[in-house]
Amino acid sequence: QVQLVESGGGLVQFGGSLRLSCEASGFRFSSYAGRWYRQAPGKERELVAAISSLGESTNYADSVKGRFTISRDNAKKTVYLQMNGLKPEDTARDYCNAVQLRTTYWGQGTQVTVSS
Repeated sequence: QVQLVESGGGLVQFGGSLRLSCEASGFRFSSYAGRWYRQAPGKERELVAAISSLGESTNYADSVKGRFTISRDNAKKTVYLQMNGLKPEDTARDYCNAVQLRTTYWGQGTQVTVSS
């Protein structure tokens, strides 16, 4: 059974930090690139960060550059998103996914709420 399970979301004040985790099971995680997306109500889903399957390449949305860091530990089958300097506009449900060419898996998401 394929699973991606996000954790680490919560309520944080302006300027605070959170570390999201996405733990994979049921597939060969090290063959898949990892991504974090987020979506707020009434907003388009946004790609936040991406990391290649071996972790050698990363990309970020302009809105989070310098504040967020994506990483992965293939031995633990986990991708992380370290979020620093959080702003109210970061409030969203954050989703992890794993992609390999034509195959994509999604987690159920974890809520991040940043108070002003």
